[in-house]
Amino acid sequence: SIQFRLTVMNFIQFFVWGSWLISLGAYMFDTLGFSGSQVGSIFATMGIGSLIMPGLTGIVADRWMNAEGVYGICHLAGGSLLLWASTVKDFRTLYSIMLLNAMVYMPTIALNNAVSYRVLEQKGLNVIRTFPPIRVWGTVGFIASMWMVDLAGWNQSALHLYISAAGAVFLGLYAFTLPACEPARDVAKKSLVSALGLDAFVLFRRGQMLVFFIFAMMLG
Repeated sequence: SIQFRLTVMNFIQFFVWGSWLISLGAYMFDTLGFSGSQVGSIFATMGIGSLIMPGLTGIVADRWMNAEGVYGICHLAGGSLLLWASTVKDFRTLYSIMLLNAMVYMPTIALNNAVSYRVLEQKGLNVIRTFPPIRVWGTVGFIASMWMVDLAGWNQSALHLYISAAGAVFLGLYAFTLPACEPARDVAKKSLVSALGLDAFVLFRRGQMLVFFIFAMMLG
């Protein structure tokens, strides 16, 4: 069923992230001998990728390419970068690779949701009722990969990067088998400000939303 296929997509989406997110710190400290500031700066690449790329890839998926195609390309690129990262020992090169990986992975979180919504709507299913049980398997995938790497003792070697890369390549190819999510036909009428979501800042006129945003930023 389409629900099962989307469940697989959500599971692997976060399996890829969980395979390296928790274990990479131990690998950089104990195996590569990086300093605390170096390790911190590599993890900070996710913040940079989150700020820049989701809006840009969203425009591409809205205007020019099928969303599942953009999603698949991002994961194939991410898998290649993680495979490269597994062979690197110096800080500067690894930082550059993980920055590029963040720039192609972080947009896939939103694209994963967008593709799921579009496919469910195409099949005439209630998104509000159908998607949450699908999405929860993403959290299961994250936990499963994290436990697998940690309990097997693979967090001290580059093997966890190989596992993540394999998952990303599989998901990249899998994405191209999903139903087509074509660009929206009316999106050309939107301004660039609207396409980037910048018009949402009007919500900050509400004090509650501003407080929520500040604390969400601190938590992130």
